[in-house]
Amino acid sequence: MKIWETMTGSDLTREWKAFEARAEALPADYRAAWEQIKAHLLPYGNFSGRNLLPILDGALGLLEETAEQGQSVREVLGDDIQGFCAALAGGEGSRTYRDRWREQLNNNVARKLGRLGG
Repeated sequence: MKIWETMTGSDLTREWKAFEARAEALPADYRAAWEQIKAHLLPYGNFSGRNLLPILDGALGLLEETAEQGQSVREVLGDDIQGFCAALAGGEGSRTYRDRWREQLNNNVARKLGRLGG
């Protein structure tokens, strides 16, 4: 990956377009599941979302394989897509970007208050 692509995010744009092109080839119920998977995984991403690319690639690959085999989405993902996504991201209770930002803010405030109080 070139530094300029990383800085501008053009590599991410290219990856997302490739994911969307692959998803367009899926049956309608699988495309709907793909949209839900993206929505439920995004909170687990870092600032750029690069950490989610391998997870999304694997999830889309699973959808492609099972659609090709003729399985239904419910057979593959079950009824709890949000739980499926939490498991993909590292399990229930995994830290989301909100958790990381909240912790960073709390640390910064505590550090500032420590300087003022001392």
